[in-house]
Amino acid sequence: MLEGKTAVVTGGAQGIGYAIADELATQGARVVIADISPTGCVDAAKALLGKGHDVTGVPADVTSRDAVDDLFRTAGEVDILVNNAGISVDSGIRRLSEQDWQRTLAVNLTGTVNCARAAARSMVGNRAGSIVNIASRAWLGWYGQVAYAASKGGVVSATRALAIELARHDIRVNCIAPGLIDTPLLRSEPPEVMARLMRAQPTGTIGSPRDVAWATAFLAGPLAKAITGQVMYVCGGKSLYARPAA
Repeated sequence: MLEGKTAVVTGGAQGIGYAIADELATQGARVVIADISPTGCVDAAKALLGKGHDVTGVPADVTSRDAVDDLFRTAGEVDILVNNAGISVDSGIRRLSEQDWQRTLAVNLTGTVNCARAAARSMVGNRAGSIVNIASRAWLGWYGQVAYAASKGGVVSATRALAIELARHDIRVNCIAPGLIDTPLLRSEPPEVMARLMRAQPTGTIGSPRDVAWATAFLAGPLAKAITGQVMYVCGGKSLYARPAA
């Protein structure tokens, strides 16, 4: 489905990003894994090379325009960009530090815009391309996540603005908003927190990184040629609830 395409996946060394890189490569794309961890992105690339995929690992800090420009020079002409790099800081507004606020916005929002800007340069020239931004169901708001929710809300708004701007160049821009996904970060939560989260989950189940990867591959590929500027929830219905269960 994606043969002959080149994809850049940021934050691709583990978790959701790794699953996305694996799925895009499985569908025939050449994949460049970008991650702030030099060891992580190289190890992830080696693992996928071992599966017979065409994958390269490139260390990159998405908060730096210079680093992002270097990444895309290395990648060459890009057909698909997946903006997955992100961090999460859980803190109520009274305890939220300036450093945590600035860092969350820098990675989640500025990083997304930096990479979209760099990718658009080659996509505009080719009059083709697909950008998939990974936001979060949390953009709708959640307890103790003012920085994270604000940053991911910015990603959703940027997605819509980019979709409008780039449509005339035949470039599509969409967004995926995952909910509870089975990653090491989620599994590190205390049992009482997990129990509370599960009570607020309509399906009573947790999604897998592969669920997000399949949705990403769909939006990146030709079957979604008429879809742009949209938010796809992969959240087990969590986006339907405004507050947790009692």
